[in-house]
Amino acid sequence: MAHDHDLFDRPLLRQRRQRIAPHIADCDFLLRRLADDFCDRLSLIKREFPVAVNLGAHHGGLSRALRQLHQLGVMIDVDAVPAMLGQCDGPCVLADEELLPFADGALDLVVSGLALHFVNDLPGSLAQVCRALKPDGLFLAGLLGGQTLHELRDAFMSAELECEGGASPRVAPFADLRDLGALMQRAGFALPVVDSDSVEVSYATPFALMSELRAMGASNVLKARHRAPLRRATLMRAAQIYMQRYGLPGGRIKATFEIVTLTGWAPHEDQQQPLRPGSAKTRLADALGVNEISAGEKTGGEKAGDENTE
Repeated sequence: MAHDHDLFDRPLLRQRRQRIAPHIADCDFLLRRLADDFCDRLSLIKREFPVAVNLGAHHGGLSRALRQLHQLGVMIDVDAVPAMLGQCDGPCVLADEELLPFADGALDLVVSGLALHFVNDLPGSLAQVCRALKPDGLFLAGLLGGQTLHELRDAFMSAELECEGGASPRVAPFADLRDLGALMQRAGFALPVVDSDSVEVSYATPFALMSELRAMGASNVLKARHRAPLRRATLMRAAQIYMQRYGLPGGRIKATFEIVTLTGWAPHEDQQQPLRPGSAKTRLADALGVNEISAGEKTGGEKAGDENTE
């Protein structure tokens, strides 16, 4: 259900992803990188996941990689775009990432690759995932972070301010690590961990970058986007600024994609718990081999409150 305060135009996003679905494998390098990383992370966890879900499955590439792991049982692909699901191999469910069709405590593992950064109600989606997991179930997601495409954002903003006297949103304001860590805790996950991987990619020109973003279905879907076509003069000035500020030796340009990985567990009584304040049995001073000085005391025989005056 759409709301006036929504950041993203999700019907437009689904429409674009439906159109580019047949060719999505031609530009899924970020998803392949994330799949390798997820395989490494999950292979280190010595437990089984009988029922897993890939939320926002795209063309099923992440699921195909994870199915090679011996810990996984059934992997269910979930996506809101029929043409995407048509390329997936296993069981499929047509559903939006904002409305999970799973009962509470039904899943052992939920993964998501580069889908949740376009969700309008991310706190609500994370809370739904947490409820759908069995106690001690695992959530592992990768999404684009705040440094993603900062070069393109900067170039467009500077060009529009210079050529048109004002700027409109052209690149989505993705969340940063601190915000995502707080959202994981708010959603109810235990032992949340958030980390980041910055990926720099080079392109022949800014126009080549923009063309690939369109091929990914990742061009501007902000509801507050300017509906009028961008003036050619402004576009050319943006490309010029991009080349000047972010050009590489040899004439190419760089583009940054920040992949933020979220890890969290559904709460369970057997998980490691933080100690209660005051429950420690060993003093820190003893562990460090130093003398303990209580608050308010001073060294050198001075009493608290004594001051040297002249």
